[in-house]
Amino acid sequence: MREILTMWRDTRMIMLVAVVAAVYAAVLIPFQTFQIIPGITSIRPANVFPVIFGIMFGPAAAWGSAIGNLIGDIFGGTFGPGSVGGFVGNFTFGLVGYKLWGNLTPLSSRVEPDFRENAGVQLGEYAIIAVAASAACAVIIAWVVDLLGLVPFAVLGPTILINNSIAAVVLGPPLLYLTYPRLKEMGLLYPDLLRAEDLSSAGSNLNPIAAWGLVVVPLVWLGVGFFLSTGAGAGLTSVTALGAVGIVVLAACTVIVGERLSTIVGRA
Repeated sequence: MREILTMWRDTRMIMLVAVVAAVYAAVLIPFQTFQIIPGITSIRPANVFPVIFGIMFGPAAAWGSAIGNLIGDIFGGTFGPGSVGGFVGNFTFGLVGYKLWGNLTPLSSRVEPDFRENAGVQLGEYAIIAVAASAACAVIIAWVVDLLGLVPFAVLGPTILINNSIAAVVLGPPLLYLTYPRLKEMGLLYPDLLRAEDLSSAGSNLNPIAAWGLVVVPLVWLGVGFFLSTGAGAGLTSVTALGAVGIVVLAACTVIVGERLSTIVGRA
């Protein structure tokens, strides 16, 4: 996980952070007027970008998504205490795709995400990653906002999951089909930019378990949190405790999982 810090040594990765943030914010802001929960979330077709940029740009996409969402909040009129959750949630949103592509054994296509080879398998792999990333973003934001007493977890969590997933699943494959080969030719994929020693290794025996943990944990967190938040459970204390445990487990899985795109690209 040191790459989320060491990437700042590379000027090109910093430029990618700026590009991701600018693109994300530029598409977020015009849609802020279409509010789903006023002052909290809106219709967001831009939610496709953290997933596809995460797969291609790695940690630069995580930082860019977090910063871009913050800019969108500031200029879109939704900036507030909940923006802290938005920053962390969108950082995770961009990080999950980077961590999961090629790691979802046995369902992974183990090819580059250009949808030109094994397109059906790639589509399934991408859809799982998009939903997992959307769920991770949703539970983090919903947990923080629930803690602040702004919107119940049971309302915001599913709303963000659905909002994120629709944009990412529908728009992601055609955008990757169009952009991935061109960005690869330009040498802008993260394996081309990050030092080999900075890339997290996927050689651990725990890697497949942790990878699927990144898929399962956010969805379980969302389901149990919804149950507790609706009053069927023990109330706020349980939602708070669940979130604390969920954050720790999610972080542990993220640290354990190594990226695989560099291996796939090197083999191509």
